Amino acid sequence: MRTRIIALAVLTSVLATCLFAIPLAVAVLEYSVQHERGHLVRAAGDVAIDVSGNVYAEEPIDPGDLELDDDDHAVAVYDDDGERLAGAVPGEHSRLLSRALDGKVRARTEGDLLVAAFPVTHSDEVVGAVLVATPRATVLWQVGFLWAAMAGLAAAAVAIAWLVGRRQARRLARPLEDLEESARRLGDGDFSVRSHRGGIQEIDAVGAALDATAMRLDDLLARERAFSADASHQLRTPLAGMRLRLEAALERPDADPRPAITATLVDADRLEAIIDELLTLARAERRGPAGRVEPLDLDTLIGELSPEWGARLALHGRDLEVRVDPDAPDARASGAAVRQVLGVLVDNAVTHGRGTVTVAVREAPGAVAVDVADEGPGVHDAEGLLFSRQADRRDGHGIGLALARRLVEAEQGRLTLTRVSPPVFTLLLPTAAREDDVVPARQPGG
Repeated sequence: MRTRIIALAVLTSVLATCLFAIPLAVAVLEYSVQHERGHLVRAAGDVAIDVSGNVYAEEPIDPGDLELDDDDHAVAVYDDDGERLAGAVPGEHSRLLSRALDGKVRARTEGDLLVAAFPVTHSDEVVGAVLVATPRATVLWQVGFLWAAMAGLAAAAVAIAWLVGRRQARRLARPLEDLEESARRLGDGDFSVRSHRGGIQEIDAVGAALDATAMRLDDLLARERAFSADASHQLRTPLAGMRLRLEAALERPDADPRPAITATLVDADRLEAIIDELLTLARAERRGPAGRVEPLDLDTLIGELSPEWGARLALHGRDLEVRVDPDAPDARASGAAVRQVLGVLVDNAVTHGRGTVTVAVREAPGAVAVDVADEGPGVHDAEGLLFSRQADRRDGHGIGLALARRLVEAEQGRLTLTRVSPPVFTLLLPTAAREDDVVPARQPGG
């Protein structure tokens, strides 16, 4: 590319120089010839004035009157019959001489000579003529020097065009080469690539678009990986329960296996539902927030989930309390997402909490709130650590809450720890009645 840009700059410069220099060179030649002819006419007129008296009186002509400043000029004086009286010019110029004897001033190029003829007059009577000649090569030598100077200027212009073209080629090619390298690295999976800015608006716009694409791909890949890891953790809980229940049934061969099999089938159905919901959420996350979300009746949703939650708590000798404010508006969120988030919060309360688990739906400023609380000792981790993905923690905290927060944020909501002890987690969702409501960052626990 650089070679093409430089070649184009040089070719353009040469073409422009030729289009300008060739007519100028011809004009310089014509001007120099005309100038020299005028000089010869003036010289012939000066000689005619000096010798007019001698020609009229038919006296000998002083050779000093024929001497000119230019040594390469030849001078000849003729009488009115065309007879040469003094001096000499090379060649035959009878036509030009006859015109001068007719009283006309003429100058022309004849062969290799520039010749001027001037009439010699006395009292308005033509008594003779003067011819002055010079080699045409004299003018060509002078023009040659001018042409050489013009050629030097043209060469300098082409050289400058080459330098400018080289600089512009480097300025244009470098950002394009950087874009090529960035695109190659992006194709190889390096989403951290960022293109350099070259100061050229169009190329910088392409680089900015490439950078934005790399960031979107990086974010998408990170979210896909995190979602996969968090979802796999979310699936481990029912799988672990199924395994423990079956192992317990195997250790007691005399007991009836039907309750264990029935409970396992229930967990299998729950696991299948979780998988379907996670796949639905993953597809919705790939599509983005463009689709319209239908209003969600939290009273109905929690009513569907309460029997399962109550049964799990009853196995531990604990109770479930559900309180739904009848004035609470419907939420504008995905039912699958809210189902998963509430499942994570209740699972945490069952696994790590104590006493009664309370799920309360209430109206909050600009949002609808769902509080999940228990009577346990509380959470001692900082909120930033609590909702971060901690895959290496043995107590099981972290991954489920990280997934829950990500799902809530995808629904334009918030998930926060509003009270440390006893713990209260608050889920804030935008209301269906006002789509432009802004969800506050934190709400006080209740």
